[in-house]
Formats: sequence, structure tokens, C-alpha cells
Amino acid sequence: MATGKILRLTISLMILGFVIYYFYPEDRLPTNIQIDRLVVNKSKRQMHAYANGQLVKTYKISLGKQPIGDKEIEGDKKTPEGIYFINDKNPNSGYHKNLGISYPNKEDIENVKSLGLPAGGDVKIHGLRNGVGFIGKFHRWHDWTLGCIAVTDEEIDELYNAVKIDTQIEILP
Repeated sequence: MATGKILRLTISLMILGFVIYYFYPEDRLPTNIQIDRLVVNKSKRQMHAYANGQLVKTYKISLGKQPIGDKEIEGDKKTPEGIYFINDKNPNSGYHKNLGISYPNKEDIENVKSLGLPAGGDVKIHGLRNGVGFIGKFHRWHDWTLGCIAVTDEEIDELYNAVKIDTQIEILP
């Protein structure tokens, strides 16, 4: 009898915790800010946004399904490491919106030449797959992309408006 009450209480508290996590508001990027540099720390699952050398926001992110190590070849599900630039903006992405990352660069192409395999491409910062944006912050609980950097739909909306083409992005291990 007491075990059943404890189980119901435990489940109720877990559900309450999930609801609080989901709805707890996060800091928004200040309006009219121009982000001029992004720094991704893969091991901490964080992306730092800078404006005029000042940190303005830290995003919690998900990465490729194989997050450890530098991207080497197409299909390895790793997120690249190095210095790149935002080279595209797509408002009609299959993942809400996205910002293109200039992977592969010349160094990446040279590194993969000896393997005789393609380096891959289409690495993005993007939101959630269209139709499942309701997942929100829960997407952060595991790495699920094919090598991209994922944020919530609300966060990619902020970034899409604040990041210009040719903004530097440094991706650290």
C-alpha cells in the first residue's frame, strides 16, 4: 500500500520536474544585437555568441551522433572542429531554419584526400525537424544530428536574425 503511494508521488514529482524544465523561461538574446563571433565547445555542449568581443549569450546544443573527434569523412556523424564561417541562411529548412557552416574548408579537403573519400558538407546550425518543434529543450538530452549543431526553434530564430553571412564560428573539441 505504502509502496504504491511512494511510486505515484515519485512519478508525480518527475512529471512536475519535466514540466518545470520545459516551461522555465531562458534568457533571450538582447534585441538589435549583432553577433560577430560564435564559439562552440563540443565537450560542454555549449555555443557562445559574442558581439563586439563581449559574450552575450550561451546556448545549450546537441551535436552529431558521434560527437567525439573531428569530422573526417561524409557520413561519420561527427561535428567538425576548426575555424569556419557562416556561409548561408535558409529560412525554409527541413529543420525550422538554419545557418550554413563553411565546412569543408581547404584543410579539411586536404586531410580527406589521402583517404580517397568525400569530406561531406551541409553542416548547419539548425532548429528541430519541422513538425516536432514542440520537443523544445528536451532535444538537448542526447546528440542526434548527422554532424550539425542543433538548438531549439526559438533559439535558431534569434540566431537567424542576429548572425550575418561571413560571421566566424570556431568549433572546439
